[in-house]
Amino acid sequence: MFQSSGQEDFLSRRCIWVTGPVIVGAGPSGLAVGAGLKAQGVPFIILERANCIASLWQNRTYDRLKLHLPKQFCQLPNFPFPEDFPEYPTKYQFITYLESYAKHFDITPHFNETVQSAKYDETFGLWRVKTISTRSFIPTEVEYICRWLVVATGENAEKVVPEFEGLQQFGGNITHACDYKSGENYRGKRVLVVGCGNSGMEVSLDLCNHNASPSMVVRSSRNFGKSTFELAIEMMKWLPLWMVDKILLLLAWIILGNLKKYGLKRPCIGPLQLKNSQGKTPVLDIGALDKIRSGKIKVVLESRGSLMAEWSLLMEKSLRSICNSGNWENEFFSEDGIPKNPFPNGWKGKAGLYAVGFTRRGLSGASLDAISVALDIANSWKEETRQKKKTIAARHRRCISHF
Repeated sequence: MFQSSGQEDFLSRRCIWVTGPVIVGAGPSGLAVGAGLKAQGVPFIILERANCIASLWQNRTYDRLKLHLPKQFCQLPNFPFPEDFPEYPTKYQFITYLESYAKHFDITPHFNETVQSAKYDETFGLWRVKTISTRSFIPTEVEYICRWLVVATGENAEKVVPEFEGLQQFGGNITHACDYKSGENYRGKRVLVVGCGNSGMEVSLDLCNHNASPSMVVRSSRNFGKSTFELAIEMMKWLPLWMVDKILLLLAWIILGNLKKYGLKRPCIGPLQLKNSQGKTPVLDIGALDKIRSGKIKVVLESRGSLMAEWSLLMEKSLRSICNSGNWENEFFSEDGIPKNPFPNGWKGKAGLYAVGFTRRGLSGASLDAISVALDIANSWKEETRQKKKTIAARHRRCISHF
């Protein structure tokens, strides 16, 4: 009898039935889905490969990072930011907010569990999610069986180091932006920053403030400006998107002037349309442009010293390395790993598969997806629970009448 009990315990550690969904990722998207399911009384499990929530924010962002939108547009569902937080919270304040969010909704992810694969078993209509758990001294293979799978790994789950001709012969240090913390270690050095997005501009500014000599490679055109998001939201209540874009472009030109002479190219498309069509976020200037105008940040094509590669997006790894379940998956995801259906209808696939946080619309888009996913799963879960109760009740009645 003792041996049998031990065997059952062993099997339970390796194969776990989840009555609700399995959520992959304990970042803002995964937490938001979990909070929504909690409100509906639906059980769930969150799997997180790191040892903390929001691991990308905690371990792979630079120290001076702040939210690029006002806090009211970045809060997760049903839990506003503290009133004493500034309009643009710091990285550390945002992490504190997320930890408070998880505590408030009593969300306890399974940390140190890396998903190896997720396959849909068409015979039984269930997902089989295989993980490697390192929560104990000995790594353990665990398989979770569930009806619903929510992929909330994030658009920036994997770093990308672009290929450059001659990179192998480069004699300096090569660092990815997700491994960069501050410019303290670069004092007095010449640094080439590849990319002029928000990460590239902020890293260049930080290097400059630490008495380094940054040079920035501009690979593509970008919309630059001050924070006009609240104004844009208000104007879109009354004006079409193209007209709001024209106004924003005009305001940026008036405020920032002609940036082309400094080597910064602007696209013909406005910031809102570019964000919707290509997912490119406008660059919020927090001081880097003044450094460029003064020559302290140079815009060039090559330099010597350390190489900073701007954090690029790799959606394909974060999705397709997890979901390898059959031809129907190709109907949901495009080649770059983004759901084919555009926002706000890209959160639901077939066979109980969901994707949250791949809208290219930041935290606000992730929150909207999370609300939709939680409600949809809750409705299915409640319906299945009612059906099971009816079936059990019917069997019980037949059993009584038989006797």
